[in-house]
Amino acid sequence: MYKCNQIRLQQTIEYFSRFGATENGGVTRLSLSEEDLAARQYFRECCEALGMEVKVDDMANMYAVLSGKYDLPPIVMGSHLDSVVKGGRFDGVLGVLTALEAVRTIVDNDIELEAPLMIVNFTNEEGARFEPAMMSSGVITGKFEKETMLRSVDREGITFAEALSKSGYEGKAENRLKEAYAYLELHIEQGPVLEAEGIEIGVVEGVMGMVCYEIHIKGESNHAGTTPMKMRKDPMLLAAKLISYLDKELGDVDETLVYTFGRMHTMPNIPTVIPSEVIFTIDSRHKDPNIMEQVENILRSLPKEDSGCTVHANKLWGRDTVHFTPAICDEVEVACQRFGYSSRRIYSGAGHDAQFIAAIVPSVMIFVPSAGGKSHCEEEETSYEECARGADVLLESILMLQAKQSLHQPITTK
Repeated sequence: MYKCNQIRLQQTIEYFSRFGATENGGVTRLSLSEEDLAARQYFRECCEALGMEVKVDDMANMYAVLSGKYDLPPIVMGSHLDSVVKGGRFDGVLGVLTALEAVRTIVDNDIELEAPLMIVNFTNEEGARFEPAMMSSGVITGKFEKETMLRSVDREGITFAEALSKSGYEGKAENRLKEAYAYLELHIEQGPVLEAEGIEIGVVEGVMGMVCYEIHIKGESNHAGTTPMKMRKDPMLLAAKLISYLDKELGDVDETLVYTFGRMHTMPNIPTVIPSEVIFTIDSRHKDPNIMEQVENILRSLPKEDSGCTVHANKLWGRDTVHFTPAICDEVEVACQRFGYSSRRIYSGAGHDAQFIAAIVPSVMIFVPSAGGKSHCEEEETSYEECARGADVLLESILMLQAKQSLHQPITTK
């Protein structure tokens, strides 16, 4: 077995954290911004120094390939370099940099590869500059229409098409990822489970299904001081009542169901005026489609009228649970056992490029712990030792998969 170089990985993570560094130790590296382009350029230089060939596709996804002995479909690793505003130093980028460290270890040890290895940097995974999230992996897997994505606009009025053209990373559609033996994406957990249970590696079996609904309540606006309480049609009071009701009902469905009342708008939003309208959202996630069906039944059964107000539940979006390839999950678990690293099977509540790539390539994700479960914030933290353990498991997993591929063993996807 080969172990990755923890000190080198630490230095690489710290160097990349300079691109878009914030005052409190985080990063702001929005997709195709100057900071992102600088990180891309350094990533290209690192890959080319290893003898890798770097190509880009028409959505600016980057593909760095280390050739193997035979012309076989590559084993692919990676994630994304972009971040949210004032995000952390590990989210996304760690998947790219542990893949880079795995290739460096292979080159250091003159390990002969049967098939090519590829590192991919997906464009605009976060969706923090251009909506939606996972934009470019979505386009290459047919989840999103490219022309629609090109029209996405950031807060400055710049379209994705304009940023793409200006970036210098608008490549050819023929370079898109189309075929691979396997795809492995290492990521921080972005949750508290691994740390709380003292587990070193999460073997990710899939990404939870989710729904997001918008609850629109219309009442009657009036003066806050002159309208008796019994004569009001107050949508804010009804919103509070419905949120309390949903908290109880959904809380009784399943203890592992998660739900969030994340956004609320009130009109006219004036302290001295009874609102005329209140709109709030509820996001709910679970791996079991039967549980998600129960959630939707509860949301659809909300009263249409109450307390003199009208209620409308509108589904904004949803996704089905994505299950990763069990055979590759097993390989990752074996890799953990070889190093003596503790592991557990886990589902991701957050979305990742892997959930789209899984539609075209046998896929898996590897989680390393997040301190306090924090992510998408400057306080995001994973120890360098934990990062190195993840890199070890990633490397051992791809080497085991290489061995299977050399024997022409197809990956069972069931």
